Amino acid sequence: MSEQTSTEVKSESSSESTTPKAIALRYRELPHKWQMVMAAMTACAIALAINQIFNLGFFVGYVMLDSRYMYLITGIMLSMVFITFPANKNSPHHVPWYDIVIMVVIGIIFSYFAYFAERIVLEAWEYAAPDIGIYLAMVTWVIVLEAGRRAGGWPVFAIVLVFSLYPTFADKLPDVVAALSIPVHEVAIFHVMGEESLFGIPMRVFAQLVFGFLIFGISLQYTGGGPFFINFAFALLGHLRGGPAKVSIFSSGLMGSMSGGPISNVLTTGPLSIPAMRRVGFSKEYAAGVEACASTGGVFMPPIMGATAFVMASFLNVSYTTVAVAAIVPSVLYFFGLYMQIDAYAARENLEGLPKEELPKLGQVFKEGWYFIFVFAALIFMLVYLQREAVAPFYATAMLLVINQFTMHKLTLEKFMRLVATMGKLLAELAGILAAIGLIIGGLAVTGIAGTIANDLVYLAGDNVLVLLMMGALTSFILGIGMTVTAAYIFLAIVLVPALTNSGLDPLASHMFVMYWGMLSFITPPVALAAFAAASVAQVSPMRAGFEAMRLGAIIYFVPFFFVFNPALLLQGSAMENIQAISTALVGVALVSAALQGYLIGLGPLGKGASGMTMRVLIGFSGLTLALPAGGLFGFSQVLLLAVALVLLAASVVIHIGMRKVSN
Repeated sequence: MSEQTSTEVKSESSSESTTPKAIALRYRELPHKWQMVMAAMTACAIALAINQIFNLGFFVGYVMLDSRYMYLITGIMLSMVFITFPANKNSPHHVPWYDIVIMVVIGIIFSYFAYFAERIVLEAWEYAAPDIGIYLAMVTWVIVLEAGRRAGGWPVFAIVLVFSLYPTFADKLPDVVAALSIPVHEVAIFHVMGEESLFGIPMRVFAQLVFGFLIFGISLQYTGGGPFFINFAFALLGHLRGGPAKVSIFSSGLMGSMSGGPISNVLTTGPLSIPAMRRVGFSKEYAAGVEACASTGGVFMPPIMGATAFVMASFLNVSYTTVAVAAIVPSVLYFFGLYMQIDAYAARENLEGLPKEELPKLGQVFKEGWYFIFVFAALIFMLVYLQREAVAPFYATAMLLVINQFTMHKLTLEKFMRLVATMGKLLAELAGILAAIGLIIGGLAVTGIAGTIANDLVYLAGDNVLVLLMMGALTSFILGIGMTVTAAYIFLAIVLVPALTNSGLDPLASHMFVMYWGMLSFITPPVALAAFAAASVAQVSPMRAGFEAMRLGAIIYFVPFFFVFNPALLLQGSAMENIQAISTALVGVALVSAALQGYLIGLGPLGKGASGMTMRVLIGFSGLTLALPAGGLFGFSQVLLLAVALVLLAASVVIHIGMRKVSN
């Protein structure tokens, strides 16, 4: 089992042969020479990042001006977008002449801006640029829009186009969203030469913080990290009832945290976990739903959490560690709820685990992959204790690559080139999306409308915090359908979060709230992208997989409302407050999970028909009541909530006992 697992996962992490057609069409199948070009450009981007982050002065003997660095690295990665992503599904596999022309234009424009970077800052070109600067800024605007379309799709393009052009027609809109209009050329130079648009928080965080973590995550997969974590999960959980599904929670959650991308994670771990689930009796749609939920949950699971956590830390002006610590309990609640649902389902359906003799031995797994634990420990030490978020992943990657060369997963030249190519593809995708999203921030910043929108939202909600949260949840979900989690979060952090904080809610909790709800689109029909990717692996209807994923991930629909009213669930209270909130929330989540799956540990199956449904409703409300924060919105005391929960639970037990007597 161990050898087989390692082989299968390794092939998945380094090949796109199993990638669904719909997803494969997003990327070009590059010929060898263009793969070499991508590798060279990726190496240049990495070298620039290392030079700037470590203050090495490689090229000029002194630390490069931040704006010059941003122009150079953005130009490289935007060029990579036009190599990686075709214009449409009918585009040729090779890089056509028009994309080569675009890359040449990008090279000229961004070299010009990099050369004059100091003058752009000192002479405030964002307000009064020379004619050549204006023309080049207009062209750059168009190029960034197209890069966003290719990397993020038409929804991203449409949203970015409207908001980036918004300052040019703001005076013609209703008073609620009206502002003074600005000439298009002035908007263009603000977008390209200012520090609040193209080179605002999204791209700066990406170039200065996220860059290193993406490299670490990909390196981990190509050095055998994927097989190690999956083998470790199988050795630890594979023999339990419903074991393969529990393995998926553990392994996919960890891999999702490293990659930050639910879809890519599904396609990496799904081809192994889904067949294993099917083998012990899980249905195709249930297996797809488990994989989708586990991979999506990794987006907010510490210690890495993908790109969004770093952007959030920048918005809040706090350390990354603060965000990661705050995410611990919500992520535990999510995965705990998923685990309890799987356990209940497996118990109800009498699904056993895999035979122990077929599973890898825990000792052997550690012997083969001990260095992954060491590297992770070193990374966490640098993140939490030393507070070196920018440099930590580079040190961790260096340690990983050096140690790896003395193991069975030693990188060959061919494998190393695939590693670099994969890095380039991921960097290009994220850079294309974040550059475009930056234009949204610029459009709102140059008009000053963001604060006005926040006040209007508070007014529309009528000072009712719950209504405001429901509006925010719906908006977050809708945006999440067409955007990545990071992109949706950035937009809402500007527009919605100020309204939530103005209503008296905790800033960190408000930011977490919109992030979580933006993430839900990955597991919620009609556009459940993670579930659809898992459905393609499981060979089942995408919508059936989506609805199963939505049911399995149901607990996360409630968790954001819990912690936004009770910061203790973000570890923001006293020790006793934190313990009380966490313990009641865990028991509440377990009860809700039992209600969703129709099986309660200690009682057994809840049955079908009216009585069974009644018990499920009572147990579900008991769990929600128990997890509901005391005080907060409704002002209920903890004693009252506990009493109501116990009464509801006792009523369900009485009904269950009565049903048993009738059946006997």
